[in-house]
Amino acid sequence: MITKEQKQEIIATYGGDAKNTGSTEAQIALLTARINDLQEHFKKNPKDHAGNRGLLQMVGQRRRLLKYLRNKDIEAYRTLIASLGLRK
Repeated sequence: MITKEQKQEIIATYGGDAKNTGSTEAQIALLTARINDLQEHFKKNPKDHAGNRGLLQMVGQRRRLLKYLRNKDIEAYRTLIASLGLRK
């Protein structure tokens, strides 16, 4: 589970401001943190199919946001995926 402090730190780092929660970069970073956190849960609970559906929805949402960012600002997209370590 992501704590409140971790969430605020992610928003401040990627949103440019502590209150800019709506920026695409901040949303992608938060989704990435939640997805990485849930991967540990699924290693312990492989039969949690309802949770797996939620995970897949988050992955799809992140993919759509990344596509939007790539079309809007390619340089911001490249720096974001490099800092989050999403693409190889």
